[in-house]
Amino acid sequence: MESDALFTLGEPAAAPSALAGSGGVGGFTAVAPDAPLPVRMRPADLDELVGQEHLLTPGAPLRQLVAGNAPMSVILWGPPGSGKTTIAHLVAGATDRRFVAMSALTAGVKDVRAVIDTARRQRRSGGPPTVLFIDEVHRFSKTQQDSLLAAVEDRTVTLLAATTENPYFSVISPLLSRCVLLTLHPLDDAAVRGLLRRAMTDERGLAGALTLAPEAEDHLVRLAGGDVRKALTALEAAAGSATALGSGQIDLATAERAVDTAAVRYDRAGDAHYDVTSAFIKSMRGSDVDAALHWLARMLVAGEDARFIARRLVIFASEDVGMADPSALGVATAAAHAVEFVGLPEAQLNLAQAVIHLATAPKSNSATTAIGAAIADVRAGRGGPVPRGLRDAHYAGARGLGHGTGYRYPHDDQRGVVVQQYVPDDLIGTDYYRPSQHGAERSVATRLPLLRRIVRGLPVPARAEASSAGGQAEAPTPSAVDGSRQPAADAADEVGGSADGKGQQ
Repeated sequence: MESDALFTLGEPAAAPSALAGSGGVGGFTAVAPDAPLPVRMRPADLDELVGQEHLLTPGAPLRQLVAGNAPMSVILWGPPGSGKTTIAHLVAGATDRRFVAMSALTAGVKDVRAVIDTARRQRRSGGPPTVLFIDEVHRFSKTQQDSLLAAVEDRTVTLLAATTENPYFSVISPLLSRCVLLTLHPLDDAAVRGLLRRAMTDERGLAGALTLAPEAEDHLVRLAGGDVRKALTALEAAAGSATALGSGQIDLATAERAVDTAAVRYDRAGDAHYDVTSAFIKSMRGSDVDAALHWLARMLVAGEDARFIARRLVIFASEDVGMADPSALGVATAAAHAVEFVGLPEAQLNLAQAVIHLATAPKSNSATTAIGAAIADVRAGRGGPVPRGLRDAHYAGARGLGHGTGYRYPHDDQRGVVVQQYVPDDLIGTDYYRPSQHGAERSVATRLPLLRRIVRGLPVPARAEASSAGGQAEAPTPSAVDGSRQPAADAADEVGGSADGKGQQ
């Protein structure tokens, strides 16, 4: 039974479906001489554990857990290769407690209850306490997690669970509240480099049979992306290539031939999904087209659903570009249609074009703030009855109720705009839409004050009145109509984000 981390869980005769209780140490299979390098190089004690210094201080929960000084249940949360199952192995080998390991990939409620029943019998007969290790605990259903609650509550078992998913989303609250949450961080480059050098010389590793060129070491560190398992697996592959070539050194060319794909730190259902998406949106909002393309590429390479990316672009087109470039919504919508019509991998071109357009477009969040302010007023109870002149008057009897009375048809006026109350009485004079001076919205910002004055029956300056004759409040420039970029002289006014520089993803 394969676990997500450095070890293979043993298969006991009693319950081959899930439990680990035979061979090796504390339920893990013994390490064979031909085991993968990451397995052979697993730490023998806490002093060899690298990269989690925040958990290794004297008296820290992790040290107490390994030493068996405190029977606390623990959830280990961290990315692959950060040492979760390594810690489980240390717990298994460093205490006199009964250690049972299972994987949530194969275990069920029946298996969990079998462990708990055995632990309860042993506890009553004076036997050793039981530590239950569950790898990939986030894969347990709510019912499976519920089956652990009572046993963890009364310490029939001490739970040690490992997960790569955010436990606040993947572990039920009652179980989370009964455990201490320990967060493991990805290893930094220095820690990965140190482990590579240890593996080169340690008897459990390559025992000094080869040397590692500095540039090859740098390459392997880069490939790892903070995942020590990835680093050691790449080192073993490179060592095999060097040996086959009869070379005593792993050089850069050998390392590149052995492993040439960098680790992509991304999970479509976990924190990395939301973090990368957030970085993607904020890069476009900040007009950094190169960063936006990087995050797009990262999502595509990791297998993100292209429809999800397209939906984010359509939202962004109105949320952050809006009236500064009205064509942005059409571009984003067309890209979304292309994803459905063409599909990947070709649709990545359509997505890239849309990202470039949105990232380099002038920005305005005026549509976002306008609808937000209007919704806030509605939720606050502002807004009375519909004015009589605006009410539906097409059915028999409507006129008798006064519906439509006093309504003025704007097209009867040469300007196309008339004095008329369109809002409820308690919202007269309220301005929701505040245009920016960016891109095409600049002409709207010029025209809007005149429109508001006419509609609200306020005095209109003579010059503005004259310019509005003929049904046009103010003739916009061609660039303002089609949303294209302004001349170079205006470029300085259109760089950057929205009008107020705000906006959160």
